[in-house]
Amino acid sequence: MTNPSHTPLDDAQGIAYGGIVAGFGLLILTSLGFVTGQTAGMAVLISYATGWSFGAVFFLINIPFYWLGWKRIGPAFVWKSLAAVTLLSLTTAVLPHYVHFDLLHPAAGAILFGLITGSALLALFRHGSSLGGIGIVALYLQDKTGLRAGWTQMGFDVAVFALALTLRDLETVAWSFLGAVVMNMVIGINHRRDRYVAT
Repeated sequence: MTNPSHTPLDDAQGIAYGGIVAGFGLLILTSLGFVTGQTAGMAVLISYATGWSFGAVFFLINIPFYWLGWKRIGPAFVWKSLAAVTLLSLTTAVLPHYVHFDLLHPAAGAILFGLITGSALLALFRHGSSLGGIGIVALYLQDKTGLRAGWTQMGFDVAVFALALTLRDLETVAWSFLGAVVMNMVIGINHRRDRYVAT
């Protein structure tokens, strides 16, 4: 899943990039009141519905998925994913104090969220990590069946977006879905297991 030529410093840089940049992507998303799919989407919906901190909800909701990651993918993957999830959770708590948007069109926000978060996830996948949750399931299925991780995540997104319609209006959910499509296209087109494993 990860290139054995990567040094620990390479992995640390990649995980730091992925966690922090994904946090910035979530800032774009939530500043527009958008939703997303995957585990982050579930955490966003819970945060909107309850007022609880997204970072705390996201961190806690990932805990059960680490067991699958540990059993099926390996402890190194779980520790790296835990580091990425922790970084994202901290970034989403701290960054709003330093960054805000006075003007951000929904179309631009959706596309930027998709591109930025997709690149963050690619970096994490490249370094044997993920943002936990459905990402762990998606990578497990990709390794076992060859089904691209992005396509698995897209299917899960459909269910989350259906739930989102109970909390957000149709226009907001439609713009949100555009962002999720862009993100998953970035992953689906650019992430293949054989690109990161030496043969």
